[in-house]
Amino acid sequence: MREAAGREAALPDFDAAVFRQTLAQFATGVTVITTRATNGELLGITASSFNSVSLAPPLILWSLARTASSMPVFRDNAHYVVNVLAAEQVDLCRHFATVKTERFAGIAHRVGTRGLPILDGALAWFECHNRSRYDEGDHTIFVGEVERCGMQPDPATGRPLVFQDGRFHTTGPLAE
Repeated sequence: MREAAGREAALPDFDAAVFRQTLAQFATGVTVITTRATNGELLGITASSFNSVSLAPPLILWSLARTASSMPVFRDNAHYVVNVLAAEQVDLCRHFATVKTERFAGIAHRVGTRGLPILDGALAWFECHNRSRYDEGDHTIFVGEVERCGMQPDPATGRPLVFQDGRFHTTGPLAE
């Protein structure tokens, strides 16, 4: 194994399966990122790589595999919406993770200010300008500048959909 010299990283001392299994221990929220292709077709993908970046300006990030069939649309579009899924939306998560054609057939949504779909029942949503993109490894990191956001009228009643260790979960308060 090569030792780290100065500011260089050492070569990994694990294989890809161990890395994936270790990453799976981190619980993540589940989102569906939506946009519209230039031909007018609505597009949505499931993503658990969502995170906040900055409050001023309001920035979020998410990532997409560089080989994803939807990459050209998300890379070239000026706007997208991040929909944070509720625990009851497991089927919606699976739908956008697997369906490749007519993704919005039968999917309840409304249109946001930029003409992009905001999913009914989502706990929260963020309408974003596609501010910047960074290719890192086998993914592209998208940084969105939030132009508009919202949440369910009573956020205390909704619980988020969470993915951890290959299974879906939700959250609950810890006993104090």
